[in-house]
Amino acid sequence: MTTVLLGATVLIAGAYAFINGFHDVSNSVATSVRTRALTPRIAAGLAAGFNLAGSLLSTALAVALTVRFVELPAGAGGLGILLAGLLAACGWGLWTWWRRIPSSSTHALVGGIVGSGAAATLVGGENIAGSARVIWEQIALPLLLSPLIAFVLAYLLVFPASWLMRYSSPRRGDAGNRMAQSVFTSAFALGHGLQDGQRTMAVIVLALAAAGTADTASIPLWVQIFAGTALAAGTLFGSWRLTHTLGYNLVRVDPLRGMSAQAVSSSMLFLGGLWLHMPLSSTQLMASAIVGAGVNQRFSTLRRSVLREILATWLATAPAAAVLGGILFLALSPLLG
Repeated sequence: MTTVLLGATVLIAGAYAFINGFHDVSNSVATSVRTRALTPRIAAGLAAGFNLAGSLLSTALAVALTVRFVELPAGAGGLGILLAGLLAACGWGLWTWWRRIPSSSTHALVGGIVGSGAAATLVGGENIAGSARVIWEQIALPLLLSPLIAFVLAYLLVFPASWLMRYSSPRRGDAGNRMAQSVFTSAFALGHGLQDGQRTMAVIVLALAAAGTADTASIPLWVQIFAGTALAAGTLFGSWRLTHTLGYNLVRVDPLRGMSAQAVSSSMLFLGGLWLHMPLSSTQLMASAIVGAGVNQRFSTLRRSVLREILATWLATAPAAAVLGGILFLALSPLLG
């Protein structure tokens, strides 16, 4: 049974990475497509390629997550917790995609695993509550603070960017900003691969450790390739439902403000993935940066009803995924022996 559960967990982890790419492609391309810096097809191709490159570039964040994320029980119990958490995160991601609302796959994954871990105690399993402090301090808190930082930085970046363009004609300035957007689209996708690809790797390695077939000290190459390929495939075949929300419905974005939002969000992804080894949500960073840059103009075009719906979804993501993860674990518990 442990082997079957391990195989199922790895497959669902691949599905989670695919849905992640499918769901998050809009983060990489929304502003570039909105300002016509790139065509949709070229933007999606760039995002897929750089997502794969980012996943293969480093494993430092994945190793850090496997060490500090959660202490899973060995055997079927630990695999059941991961499997239920992954299923909950996949379900939430698909639901928010259908609703055209950008949401954090990281919050959904953390919530799903915490909820399934709590449900495990109800059926006599080991308690993972000892991981709660680590999850809060090193995962949940950065995820909550990073959107505020992205909003402020994007708002402030518009000032020096506008000053640098003060002698350029609008046409020439827009052309330069569109070129910069093309670069930052690739940079953001690379950072997305660094962040989200490594989270999938961490989950698979935790599953291998729970099954007793690997340790958490390193990431096997096949895990890196598997996670990166699944993420890139989801990006390449991704949906454009969320692009309309981020690029058109939320706030009016011109090339300068689109460039500012992409510069801030991609820089923060690199900072978290390569130096701080801290998980950050690409969805929250990009949406917050778009709002921050977008409201820094003479006539604010922010649609507050859309923003309220997005914020409500962000607040509901972790609790909803936790409840769903708990229900799924209780449903799976008869199979765990």
